[in-house]
Amino acid sequence: MSDKHQPAREAGKFSRRDLLKGAVAGASALAIPAVSQAHGQTAARDPEDKVDLSREHLFYGTGGQAGISTQPQRHIMYMTFDLTTTSRQDLQVLLARWSSAIAQLMKGGTIGQIEPLRNSGVGMDTGEALDLGPASLTVTVGLGPRVFSETFGLVKQKPLLMRELMQLPSDDLQPEVTGGDLSLQACADDPQVAYHAIRDLARIAKSTGAAQTRWTVMGFGRASAGKGQSTPRNLFGFKDGTRNITEKADFDKYVWINDGGPAWQQQGTYQVVRKIKMHIESWDTDRVSDQNNVFGRHKVSGAPLTGTREFDTPDFKKTAADGNLIIPATAHISLAAHENNGGIKILRRSYNYTDGLNNMAQLDAGLLFISYQKDPAQFEALQNRLGASDAMNEYISHIGSGIFFVPPAPKEGEYIGADMFKV
Repeated sequence: MSDKHQPAREAGKFSRRDLLKGAVAGASALAIPAVSQAHGQTAARDPEDKVDLSREHLFYGTGGQAGISTQPQRHIMYMTFDLTTTSRQDLQVLLARWSSAIAQLMKGGTIGQIEPLRNSGVGMDTGEALDLGPASLTVTVGLGPRVFSETFGLVKQKPLLMRELMQLPSDDLQPEVTGGDLSLQACADDPQVAYHAIRDLARIAKSTGAAQTRWTVMGFGRASAGKGQSTPRNLFGFKDGTRNITEKADFDKYVWINDGGPAWQQQGTYQVVRKIKMHIESWDTDRVSDQNNVFGRHKVSGAPLTGTREFDTPDFKKTAADGNLIIPATAHISLAAHENNGGIKILRRSYNYTDGLNNMAQLDAGLLFISYQKDPAQFEALQNRLGASDAMNEYISHIGSGIFFVPPAPKEGEYIGADMFKV
């Protein structure tokens, strides 16, 4: 949900363990900035970019869902689902049960008994997040293209721009990590809190008989920044998302839907997710000067090659003494820049991930790229350019993909997408 409608507040009571964890996190973040030195270069931790495990976000509201304009948390558990029912009522029940459960989880609560009184009782909540607190948990629900089909009688409720993504030049998609009818994005500052949320919500889906898991990614180390946060690094070691959307005016212009259509869709948005495999071991053998040219930025400072500080505006026309562009035309930042794409911007909300080792005993890791935009064509336009000529393509593969419509947050006493069933 937007910052305007999604204030964070302190939960009422916490155990000694919570207070100790919060104190340790706060002390770590507020300590004298850590400095690493290499040939006179320094990198300092931002003292304002700290973790507060008691922080809580609201699920219900009147704007976009939480987990979009919310400051990105440190960890993510992302899961997609296939609908296993043809019943419209089953879908309603699932979304209603999910909404009720998410509201409790985001408060740091449980979704039912953990230890039933009856010996034969099965716990409603799996219990692994008990006493961990809210940890800034947000759970964002997305609806895939098949939701708006004849199967569920929702064709007339289909959002205007909802469709499958076009084939893109970067696609090397694997069916097992592509598609889905529903998505859940759980982000938190404690990985176990995010995992617990998805685990319990997946159990609900299975118990209703409405949906089954399709694919999932557990991510660590955010690879995008929100307002007031320091820019993090991706697994290539470069700062990621320096020019990300952070201001309300840009959210209103590029992210939130406000097209005069059905009321239940307004302040919604489209979620695009891509699982991008990084060929890390090949990247690690490349000289850093070439890596800088691939990104169009200096690795340590994050400054564009034409500047000295991270947030200097790149000069894409500036040339060196030999007449060549200082920022190569094939550099990632050149191809992705709004100045070179008719002003197009998207919100990036990405995370690093690892799947351990592949069958060649090499590191299997990459970027769980998640973007939000009011029109999927915004993402496609950027990715068409990047996929065609980005120098980074030598080191990455887009192996997974999905698209989902994300309705606005439900009002208190309602559930995600409730109004689309009122026809």
